[in-house]
Amino acid sequence: MPGARHKILGHVLSGFCHKMNRRKPLYGDSLDTPLNRCLTTFDITLLGVGHMVGAGIYVLTGAVARNMAGPATALSFLLAGITSTLAALCYAEFGTRIPRAGSAYAYTYVSIGEFWAFIIGWNIVLEYMIGAASVARAWSGYLDAMLDGAISNATIAVTGDLHETLLSRYPDVLAFLICIVASLILAVGVKTSAYINNGLTILNLIVISLVIFLGFYYADINNWSEKNGGFMPFGFSGVLAGAATCFYAFVGFDSISASSEEAKDPSRSIPIATILSMAMVAFGYILVAISLTLMVPYTSINPDAALPAALGAVHADWAKYAVAVGAVCGMTTTLLGSLFSLPRCLYAMSADGLLFGFLSDVNNKSQIPISNLIISGLSSAFIALLFDLEKLVEFMSIGTLLAYTIVSAAVIILRYRPSPPSEDKIFGSPHLDSPIDREDSSATGTPGTDGGSSSSEMFEALTVGRLRVQYAWLEPLVGGRAPGSAVTSCVYIFTVAAAALCAHNHFLAEPAGLWALLPDFVLSFIIIACLVIIWAHQQSPVRLPFRVPWVPLLPAASVMLNVELMINLNALTWARFTIWMTFGLLLYFLYGIHHTKLGEGVTGLLSRSNSGTAHSWGSVDKTSSLARRVGRLGKGSKSDDRKPIICEDELARREP
Repeated sequence: MPGARHKILGHVLSGFCHKMNRRKPLYGDSLDTPLNRCLTTFDITLLGVGHMVGAGIYVLTGAVARNMAGPATALSFLLAGITSTLAALCYAEFGTRIPRAGSAYAYTYVSIGEFWAFIIGWNIVLEYMIGAASVARAWSGYLDAMLDGAISNATIAVTGDLHETLLSRYPDVLAFLICIVASLILAVGVKTSAYINNGLTILNLIVISLVIFLGFYYADINNWSEKNGGFMPFGFSGVLAGAATCFYAFVGFDSISASSEEAKDPSRSIPIATILSMAMVAFGYILVAISLTLMVPYTSINPDAALPAALGAVHADWAKYAVAVGAVCGMTTTLLGSLFSLPRCLYAMSADGLLFGFLSDVNNKSQIPISNLIISGLSSAFIALLFDLEKLVEFMSIGTLLAYTIVSAAVIILRYRPSPPSEDKIFGSPHLDSPIDREDSSATGTPGTDGGSSSSEMFEALTVGRLRVQYAWLEPLVGGRAPGSAVTSCVYIFTVAAAALCAHNHFLAEPAGLWALLPDFVLSFIIIACLVIIWAHQQSPVRLPFRVPWVPLLPAASVMLNVELMINLNALTWARFTIWMTFGLLLYFLYGIHHTKLGEGVTGLLSRSNSGTAHSWGSVDKTSSLARRVGRLGKGSKSDDRKPIICEDELARREP
């Protein structure tokens, strides 16, 4: 009997790593979805702008200018905007490749594998949930400050103080109700909620334009003079510290990719909306920072109400009411953006089988996942009710940075991986089929190659993921491997080396001689070597509506910057993240890995839970090339999974 147990255990564990690393194929109609494809480029752009321009421009700008960077806050926003733009470009490329809900989760599932996709999806859930709760707390706090603390004092009089370290001082009932109301707005339908978001965002942009105009109208260049501390009173280190804080003002751009499955033309709208929204938001933040520090000296800025106090100081008291309206509109659109994206991520994970099936149920009338939205709204509302804003913001940052890091790495991996025939046909890239595919294409009347493609493009398509001719001297080091596998390994090594380099420099405050710098030289050499090896391979010539320029340099820089910011997070944030990930891993290994649609066989690959649709995205057509290949293999021999765990002879020997 021990032998039988060993065989059973071996059979269970044999495909374990394969299950964790299986990737989502891109077969079927990528535009087919049960959701309502009704959003235009204008709608998606304002969704991204509204998600980013919220509490940050009314609260964050004053806090950074007063305590971290002074007038150089504009430089902090510039550096943070550049860092975020690198990640946003990677998101834009994936948005054209994979126009699905789920954002970074869907991108990781296609490029890296199921396990890392679940990790990213689980962290995106955390990001959006905490983001919605934190904005609701900021919304409530701003209104409470306008009423001189009337709301908080009345609540404390009824409930008393909460004497718990991890909880807020009092239960914020107003923040709870704000989350519920925002969920009800989104439940009406995506197009109606888009109209509301557009109106609030445009009103917010008008208020911001007014603030910028008044700031330059009342500007006093002496506020940047040496008498008042100069332009950079905290030095360049203060600019970097401010950039690390300002980075989180740009995290809302991933709601653009989350809307891919409801965009009319995602391959065009997603990259345009991403670039436009990032440019508008960065430009707005920089101009607000300049106008604020020109109106009043940075030492006189009130971190809690920077813009109203500055306008009052220059005797523009009437404008304070406009700022209050803009702040309410901005924080409302940010809240709507978070609660819009959260149900889409849960929907995508549930549709793939990694979360419970009812989360992918779509209402026939509104064409949105209603049960999903209810759970998202209630979860965010209860978090906003009990937890403090500062703790929420710290907790949110780590999941966001991890998602940005993996998406940037995934762009490199996918760029050097040979494309499946279906993707080549979608984007018009030349592809030379195997003899089996030629036979299939002749039978079905599908041409095997693109007649209009040049011979050079055909050669590039055949050599994707292989060493280029001029780098043949690297063949002894990375040769003899499957196309793209050497690049994937180098991306993993690069990320680990970058994390080790950032950690070494972070924890080693004062180098103790030359030997202390040796790890820096070794790790820097490994990083450069990985980039050289990646560069030596042939990229995919697949023509996309948008491609990240200068690959692998720009995505690699994004990985480095995001890893550096993650290393600088405090230990308590990492501890909370570990607890959250523990629950996520239990959910994956106890449920997700056993119920994923990739485990249902070829005909059930990635089928969406939409009974009214004939062919869902990712499902394999019975006449497809992949199905025919599997069918031929099945006729010739049985796979290992179909072999009995205990053979009949062994059972016969054990029978009395």
